[in-house]
Amino acid sequence: MRRLVAALLLGVAACSARDAKDVVPEGPWGLGRAPTADELTAWNTNYNPTGKNLPPGQGTAAEGKAVYAAKCASCHGDAGQGMPPAYPQLVGKDPTDFSFDNDFKIPHTIGNYWPYATTLYDYINRAMPLTAPGSLQPAEIYAVVAYLLAANGVIADSAVMNAETLPKVKMPAHDRFVVDDRSGGASFR
Repeated sequence: MRRLVAALLLGVAACSARDAKDVVPEGPWGLGRAPTADELTAWNTNYNPTGKNLPPGQGTAAEGKAVYAAKCASCHGDAGQGMPPAYPQLVGKDPTDFSFDNDFKIPHTIGNYWPYATTLYDYINRAMPLTAPGSLQPAEIYAVVAYLLAANGVIADSAVMNAETLPKVKMPAHDRFVVDDRSGGASFR
């Protein structure tokens, strides 16, 4: 076991030393670097429930099934069933009564928990696939979203998802969430 740990530490050190020559440390602690303008633009997105700022492009469940198989299934399973313990289940509408708020063994899926379809687009855009976040093109993301929504019975298999149609999708759990209508001072926000 000690040899394994030592080998892993040496490997990390070697990778860090190799990569360190490419990065000029900045900041008060000498870590990292300031992002480029292109990097900021890529991450400075806001796809809220209204769909404002969603990019051009479109996709269908059939197109999304192929993208999902190539880029998502290795972690989330070939049918969105998840790969415990690390990768969550994506497909499943049960329970329809929101009873999982008292039973943490019941999975929270896109079909039974997510309140907005645009959040799905935003999350996939920012964080997926895990090995290359931000690598999917808008049409691929719309297609994967269409596939997952259709697999959860939220939209028809023939539906086309794009900047106009995605915000109009009413998720099964939409009315289960309470709007935060609190107000407060600067410390609250």
